[in-house]
This record gives sequence, C-alpha cells and structure tokens, in this order.
Amino acid sequence: MPTQTPKYRAPALDKGLDILELLAGAQQPLSIAEISEGVGRSRGEIFRMLQVLEERDYITRGEGDTGYSITTRLFRLGMEQPPVKSTIEAALPVMHQLADISGQACHLVVPSHEQIVVVARVDPPGEVALVVRVGHRRPMSQSTSGHVLLAFQDEPVRERWLDMIAKYEPTLDRKKLTKLLLQLRERGYASEPSQVVDAVTDLSAPVLQHGHAVCALTIPFIEQRTDAQTTVADVIAELRRATKEISDTLQFGSPAHPD
Repeated sequence: MPTQTPKYRAPALDKGLDILELLAGAQQPLSIAEISEGVGRSRGEIFRMLQVLEERDYITRGEGDTGYSITTRLFRLGMEQPPVKSTIEAALPVMHQLADISGQACHLVVPSHEQIVVVARVDPPGEVALVVRVGHRRPMSQSTSGHVLLAFQDEPVRERWLDMIAKYEPTLDRKKLTKLLLQLRERGYASEPSQVVDAVTDLSAPVLQHGHAVCALTIPFIEQRTDAQTTVADVIAELRRATKEISDTLQFGSPAHPD
C-alpha cells in the first residue's frame, strides 16, 4: 500500500488496490471484518468493492463463505505482457526437450518484487518427478532460482534488490548471501539442496538477455533408479545447454532448424 501522499487521488481505485494487495499477501482467506481492519476502512466502504472484484474474478469466496482470497486473474493478465509471453514461448520447446532428455521436471522462474514466481513448467515423460505449480512463489533469498536471478545482475541492480529484500527480511545475512551469489555467478549455475523437500537437489541456471538474467530455469533433481541412470553432472550439462539456447533465441530470434 502507498506510503507517500500521491499527487492525484482516485479513491475507488485506491480502495480496490488496497484490498487486492492485502489478499495477495494473506496466507488464508480473510473475512470482511479482517479485510476492513487490514485496509483501514469500514465494512460499508468495502462491501460493494468486494462484490465488484468478485464479479470480475479478481477475488473469490471459499466454500461455506470462509472468506475472500485472491484468484490468479492478475497473474494471467501479467503473463500476457509481451516480454513474459515471448520468454515463455521461446522457453517451452526447449524445456520439453530438457525434460525428455533428463527425465526430470523443470520450471521457469521470474522475479516478482522480493519474491520469485513460477511462470511455466514441463513434466517429464516418466512416472516419478517433483513438479512445482505455475504461480508458486517464494522469497528470492530463500530459493535456488532466486539466488540465480540475484547472482546474474549488474552489481547496482543486485544491491538494489538486496536492499528491497532486507526490508522484508530484517534478519537477512547479506554478507553470507552475497558471497554465495558471487560463487554461483563464477560457476555459471546453482546446485543446492532443496529448502522445501528432502532428498531433492535444486539445479538452476540463468536465461540471459544483454548479460543479465531475465529468468531462471530450474530442475528439482531426484536421483532415480533406472536402467539408463542420468547423473547430476549430465543433467547440469543439459540444463546449461537449454538456457543457452533460450538465451540465444531471445537475443537473436528463433534458431534455424535443419530441413
């Protein structure tokens, strides 16, 4: 919600945006009373706005009228933006090939304020894989994909992002994180134990445009017992090949395909 007094006011729009921002940060559905308290407005002030937002599919009520939660409509609108859409279109064919070769699921991640958000995913042909749903969010500093996005930025941009993250995470060990990011950048990819699931190694590499990461391609690697077992080293090599191909497509246009 805004912290400075704006030059121009649109009270109804302010009200709607306050509600959306509140629900976007909520971990569970909120009642009218909780929304009223959260945005600092009376129930009467927000009642009609809630109805309109629900009719336009920006918010929804749970079964049994348990409260309001935000839908994926704003996310879907954002996905239609040309930069995001073109990146996904360039990445998906390569991601399908990567999933087929590696036998692992993969997902594409972009930055969203102090968080990362998954914007595309491809499942492997086999029966066993860890998949991450599209729209999933995590703090940038607490995810392998986020580390890649941070590492492959120019220093002024990285420092500005870290300033933003520190506002949400007062206990952030910035020195330790920066050391990790510099090591990751020199290596060219990340390989870290999952912070969410045991026995999973998150492998992630940057998709670059003009020298900085516009997104990260990530594989939640699960070691599998198969006749043709693919090693972590094999999967890392395929992951880096994939991100280079996507980067080249974004930079130079669609690659030429042999007849």
